[in-house]
Amino acid sequence: MEERGVSSSCMPQLHHSCFCGFKPNIQDDTAFEKQSALFALAISDVVLINMWCHDIGREHAANKPLLKTVFQAMMRLFSPRKTTLLFVIRDKTKTPFEHLEPILRDDIQKIWDAVPKPQAHKNTPLSEFFNVEVTALSSYEDKEDKFITEVAQLRKRFFHSISPGGLAGDRRGAVPASGFSISAQNIWKVIRENKDLDLPAHKVMVATVRCEEIADEKFSRLCSDKVWLALEKAVQQGPVRGFGEKLSSIIDAYLSQYDAEAMFFDEGVRNAKRQHLLSKALDFVFPAYSTMLGHLRSKALDSFKIKLEQSLNSGKGFAAAVRMWTRSSMLEFDKGSADAAVRQASWDASRVRDKLRRDIDSHAMSVRDAKLSAIMNNFEEQLAKALVDPVECIFETGEKDTWPSIRKLLKRETEAVVSEFLSSISGFELDEETTERMQQSLRDYARKLVENKARDEAGKILILMKDRFSTVFNHDNNSIPRVWTGKEDIKIITQEARTVSLNLLSDMAAIRLDERPDQIDSILRSALMDGTVSVASSRRGVSTDPLASSTWEEVPPKDTLLTPVQCKSLWRQFQKETEYTVAQAISAQEAYKRNNNWLPPAWAILAMVVLGFNEFMLLLKNPLYLLVTFVVFVLGKAIWVNMNIEGEFRNGTLAGILSISSRFLPAVMNLMKRLTEDAQGFTSPEGMRNS
Repeated sequence: MEERGVSSSCMPQLHHSCFCGFKPNIQDDTAFEKQSALFALAISDVVLINMWCHDIGREHAANKPLLKTVFQAMMRLFSPRKTTLLFVIRDKTKTPFEHLEPILRDDIQKIWDAVPKPQAHKNTPLSEFFNVEVTALSSYEDKEDKFITEVAQLRKRFFHSISPGGLAGDRRGAVPASGFSISAQNIWKVIRENKDLDLPAHKVMVATVRCEEIADEKFSRLCSDKVWLALEKAVQQGPVRGFGEKLSSIIDAYLSQYDAEAMFFDEGVRNAKRQHLLSKALDFVFPAYSTMLGHLRSKALDSFKIKLEQSLNSGKGFAAAVRMWTRSSMLEFDKGSADAAVRQASWDASRVRDKLRRDIDSHAMSVRDAKLSAIMNNFEEQLAKALVDPVECIFETGEKDTWPSIRKLLKRETEAVVSEFLSSISGFELDEETTERMQQSLRDYARKLVENKARDEAGKILILMKDRFSTVFNHDNNSIPRVWTGKEDIKIITQEARTVSLNLLSDMAAIRLDERPDQIDSILRSALMDGTVSVASSRRGVSTDPLASSTWEEVPPKDTLLTPVQCKSLWRQFQKETEYTVAQAISAQEAYKRNNNWLPPAWAILAMVVLGFNEFMLLLKNPLYLLVTFVVFVLGKAIWVNMNIEGEFRNGTLAGILSISSRFLPAVMNLMKRLTEDAQGFTSPEGMRNS
C-alpha cells in the first residue's frame, strides 16, 4: 500500500493499482477518486498532507473543502478511530515554525467546528478521530542539502510509528494481518454504498489551485499596469473622455490572458476563478469609477449654476430657466456616465444621478429663496419710503381725519406695491399658497411700519402737542405771526390751540387701522376740555374718573399707544408747560395798551377844560395865537412821524426817551432844511416868470 500527494496542498489518495479488477478512467469517473481518497484515509494509520507554506491562513486553500468533506464522512460512516494527520509544510519561509503551527492547528479546528455532525458525535472533539501532527520542509530548489536532511529525519519517525507515542496513534481499530483483507473489503463496501459523498476530484483540486494562482498573478499585474496607473492618475485630476472604454479594454486584456492560460483546466473551476478575478478587478477599479462619476456630477452641477445665473441676469424667468438647465445638466451627466460605464460591470450610476438631482434642486431652491428675499427686501424698502415720512407728516399735522388719511395712504401704497410685487415674481411660478403668503407678508410689513411709526410718535407726543399749540397760538389762520395789540381774544385762541393739541393726543392714544369705533376722543374732550371729570361706570354703577384706567373700551391692548392714565398725566404736564406762553401773550397785550394810550384820564381832561377855559377863549379872540398854535401842532406832528416816537416807546419808556433825546435836534434841523428847500423851490419859478 502506498500513498501519493497531490500538488498544491491536496488530500492524499490511495494509488489505484491497490484495487485488483478495477480499472476506471480517473479523468472521467470523479466519484472513484472521491471514494478512493476516503478509503485511503479509513484504512491508514498515518496520512501525509502536503501544504505549501503560503497556503497557511488562507480561507480558500485547496485542502480545506476536502478536509471538511472527509471529516463529515468519517463521522457518518465510521466509529471513532484515531488517524494521524501529518501536515508537511513545504518550502517554509523565514516565518518561524512556532508561529506557523498554531495558525494551522487553529484552521483545522475551525474546519472541524464548522462540519455538520450527526447526533451521536455532536460533542465529539477532533482528538477522538484524528491526531494532528505538523512538520516543515525547506525548499528543495533553494536549500537542497537541508531539504534532504529534514526528509531523512521525517523518515525516521516512521520506523517506530506503531510504538507507544509514535505516529500511528492509539491503534484501537487495528486488525490482525489475516483479517486485513476482510476489513478492507467491508470499508470499501460502506464507502461504495454511500452515494452522498461530495469529495472534490483530483482534477478539480488541481484546477482550483492553478486557476487561483493564474488569477492572482493577473490581478497583481493589473494593479501595476502602467496604462491603468496613468488612467487612475488622470481621473484624479478630472473627468477622462472614454474612461469606460479604456478601463474595459484593460480588464479585457487580463481576462483574455487568464482564459488563455487556464483553458485546459476544469471548466467549472476555471469559470468560477475567472468570475472571482473579475470581481476582484472590478472592486479594485471601482474607486476610480466612483471618482469619475464624482467629477461628472460636479461638472454638471457647476454648469447648472453658471447657466442658471446667466439666464437670470439676462431676464429669463426663474422657473423656466431652472427647468431648461436641469434637463441640460442631467443629460450631460447621463452622457458622461454612459461614457464612463465599464462593459464587464453592471454598476448603476443612479445613486450619483439622484444626488446630482438633489444638489441641483437644493441649489435652485437656495437661489430662489435668495432672489425672493432680495425682491421682498426691495419692496419692503419701497413701502418704508412710501409710508414712514407721510405718516409722520400726517401725525404732526394733527387734523381730525388723521387715521382715515393714514388708512387711505396705507391701502393705496400697499396695493400698489403688492401689484408690482406680483408682476416681479410671475417668472418663479410659485404655487397659490406661497404667493398668498408672500402678499400677506408685505401687507403685514406695511401695517407694522405704520404701527411702529405711531409708537415712535406717541413716545414724543408731549413735544408734538407743544409744537402744535405754539403754531396755532402764535399764528393766525394765514400762518402770519400774531402781534398782541390788545384786540385779540387770548382765551378763545388758547381754547382753539388746546383743542388742536387735544385732537393730536386723541389721535395718538390708540392705533386705528381697523376702523373700529371708539370713544377716546369724546372721553378726552369731556374729561380734559369740558371739565366733566366723571362719568357713570357700567360696571360699578357709581361716578368715577373715566381716565382712571389702564385700558380703553373697545380698543385691544395691542393697539393701545397711550393709556387713559398716561393721557391725563400728559395733559397736565402740557398745560403747565404752555401756561407760560399764554402769560407772555397777556403781558404783551397789556404792555401794548400801556404804550399806545397817550390820552390822560377823563378826570384830567375835564380839569384841563375847566381850568384852561380862559386860555382857550383868549386863543379864539386873538387869531394870531391860533395861527401860532396851528404851526406848532404841524411842526410837532411832523417831528412825531419823522422820529416814529410811538415805535420808540414800544421798547420801553426809558429806552424811548434816550433814543428821542439823541435824535431830536438832528430831526428838527433836517425838518427846517427841507422846509427851506421847499420854499426856495416854490419862489424860483415866480421870479423867472416876472423877469
